[in-house]
Amino acid sequence: MVSDPVARRQAAVREAVRLRLVGPEAPVLGLLDVDGIRASVQELRSAFDGPGTVLHTFAVKAASLAPVLELLHQEGVGCEVASPGELALARAAGVPPERIVFDSPAKTVAELREALTTGVAVNADNPQELRRLDRLVAERERAGLPPGAPLGVRVNTQVGSGSIDAMSTATRTSKFGVALRDEGAEEWLVRSYLERPWLTRLHTHSGSQGVPLEVMTASARVLYELAERINREAGRRQVDTLDIGGGLPVNFASDETDPSFATYAKRLRDEVPGLLDGEYTLVTEFGRALLAKQGFIVAMVEYTKDAGGRRIAVGHAGAQVATRTAFAPESWPLRVGAFDAAGEPKAAAELVQDVAGPCCFAGDLVARGARLPELEPGDIVALYDTGAYYFSTPFQYNSLPRPAVHAFRQHAGGVRFSLVRPAQRLEEVLAESGVQHLGALLDDADPV
Repeated sequence: MVSDPVARRQAAVREAVRLRLVGPEAPVLGLLDVDGIRASVQELRSAFDGPGTVLHTFAVKAASLAPVLELLHQEGVGCEVASPGELALARAAGVPPERIVFDSPAKTVAELREALTTGVAVNADNPQELRRLDRLVAERERAGLPPGAPLGVRVNTQVGSGSIDAMSTATRTSKFGVALRDEGAEEWLVRSYLERPWLTRLHTHSGSQGVPLEVMTASARVLYELAERINREAGRRQVDTLDIGGGLPVNFASDETDPSFATYAKRLRDEVPGLLDGEYTLVTEFGRALLAKQGFIVAMVEYTKDAGGRRIAVGHAGAQVATRTAFAPESWPLRVGAFDAAGEPKAAAELVQDVAGPCCFAGDLVARGARLPELEPGDIVALYDTGAYYFSTPFQYNSLPRPAVHAFRQHAGGVRFSLVRPAQRLEEVLAESGVQHLGALLDDADPV
């Protein structure tokens, strides 16, 4: 069996080409490394192992694929959800309510009521949502029922931003959570907890890619100190669970995992020792850090051309699968691997090339000025570190159908694939376009 991640990846490309999972009839494909996912989960669990209870949840938005959630559940990881659809995915994957956390900033009354009924933990985002919970908890009390679910409040610790503004959620004006440093906010929050004994959790999340460890750690420290203050003023241990979110950044420059879960956990132990000493149940919500390096996209090169002295390889992986990379390449660069038509690593002389996708706009590039072995029609390019947020949340530009996603495992005979999500058929693209409602805009359309 091949244990090296790079060797596993190369073996998967070679076998995917042989089996025609990628090629002229299926020009783009998502691949997930099952062995890599399991190893990533083990690294996470080992990093946070200690005297206390830790619930690791996976940010479902990072890979909204039910079989992925099922595998993570089997490995002991729950789900963090931010929509009814993500909640439905988690439940379909068999994740029990006590291992699900609901964090949406725009929860409806119906969604909150369902969470209380089923026992899914809720982190209220703002004072208005907390008042909604007041009414729903009172409804249940009148019916002789307990609140029904672990409840808390999301706090914006306002400790600063990272290198990508759109990914930073602990800024002064972030849309998420109660802005703790605003005038009177901390006093209001402490009072809110003292008036509501059913509030037993605190939550924060300082952001995602680009947020440095010092900001993440500072946010966790603020959360811990706030919990200590609430419990001190309550005269009891009212807050018993601290949810520190996720957001560990991923290194897109190489195969190295830096920073690692172990590095982050050590920093927390050094700087916020009370967080991991067993006094509080700890909840994490990692997404990208768990899966990014455990998946990649492969696509066929259709044509090559030259323009202005630059070689351009035009293939089938572009903004429809690598949306952030196409629109914000400085923040979301990807490494590209080059393989020949047989799926073997390309051995040609290197050339500076752009790698373009099939979408009909000029910025549809997944690599700009990359030095790669000279690509030719029929070759295969691989977009590495795309196991999170790429093939699982596609952008249907030009009505391009969503590609298939396969998982692969190593075994004694080589590589074995299993289908995670089938490729979207053109009939499904048509259905999403409203083709069944042709005539709706014409003068003789039937009224609703």
